Amino acid sequence: MTPEWKWKGWKGPRIAAAAAMVLGLMVPAVQAADFTPAQHEGARQLVDELAERGIERDWLETALQQAVFQQGVLDAMEGAAERRLRWDEYREIFLQPERIARGVDFIHAHEDAFERAYAEYGVPPEVIAAIIGVETSYGRFTGRHRVIDSLSTLAFHHPVRGNFFRGELAAFLEITHEQEVDPGSLKGSYAGAMGYPQFIPTSYRAYAVDFDGDGQRNLWTNPVDAIGSVGNYFAEHGWRPGEPIYAEAQGPSDGPPSGIDFNRTQRPYVEVSELEQAGVAPRGEFDAGQRVIPLALEKDESTWRYRLGHENFYVITRYNHSHLYAMAVTELAEEIAAMRELGPLPQNGSVEPGESP
Repeated sequence: MTPEWKWKGWKGPRIAAAAAMVLGLMVPAVQAADFTPAQHEGARQLVDELAERGIERDWLETALQQAVFQQGVLDAMEGAAERRLRWDEYREIFLQPERIARGVDFIHAHEDAFERAYAEYGVPPEVIAAIIGVETSYGRFTGRHRVIDSLSTLAFHHPVRGNFFRGELAAFLEITHEQEVDPGSLKGSYAGAMGYPQFIPTSYRAYAVDFDGDGQRNLWTNPVDAIGSVGNYFAEHGWRPGEPIYAEAQGPSDGPPSGIDFNRTQRPYVEVSELEQAGVAPRGEFDAGQRVIPLALEKDESTWRYRLGHENFYVITRYNHSHLYAMAVTELAEEIAAMRELGPLPQNGSVEPGESP
């Protein structure tokens, strides 16, 4: 059975005339032509490149003719929550009872897939569930922006990362062409992330897996493929099965000591002995020469919490390069695991989801 997400036989030019009529009624002409290759040099160059890779030129031109510039996408990129919130404010978004309980339900509903992912990739169910929970509330909200609009806007108008998003736009067009999906039909985040796990297109191409064996890698509507793909993503980025994500530490209550660069999302880079000299001491046994990621989390305007990230914490930051994001995923995973140990829960009532930052 062909799933709803796949429009088999979608060949843009075959419906171009009808689409043009609809767009003419619904979208101002100046918007509909924002990225038309015949009028936009950057779009034309992208069509030339992808046509050389074997994608039909007519298909590409019709796809990009659908794209509309969105100023709101550029504005959203500047206001990401990871850049403007304290840890306690950021944590509050994701560590809600409903999201924790739904994580337990999500694992229960797809227990076989989670067990297989754990066996194959070594990533615990609660960690995979927490990623999907933070990203889309377990698939309840996968984005409200048309991906073709977001990526075209960012590719050709972002002042700093245009080249990066141009590559994402190219990958998106390749994916939708291969899977015979109308590129104008898919929605995602303002940054062009898609599906249950919010993979950007290049990650989709590199790490998505057909985890249910139906011959398709479908992260848009297939939670089983999403579960396996998150596990594969972590494994490919160096997840260490059975190892901890972080350790607790204690330090100055009035703020991080000078001389230590906290919260850098890179592989463990500071030795424990150096931290101890600065007044940040781990709780538990550590070798003096062991390297960690020093984390200083602002709980309010005058209180700080300290943790030491291990290699697995770094791996989580490969998904989103923010220490706040990685810690929110970690704590959500801990809460899901703790609730699972309590046994079966009553069914949860529906709660309106919101878009994750």
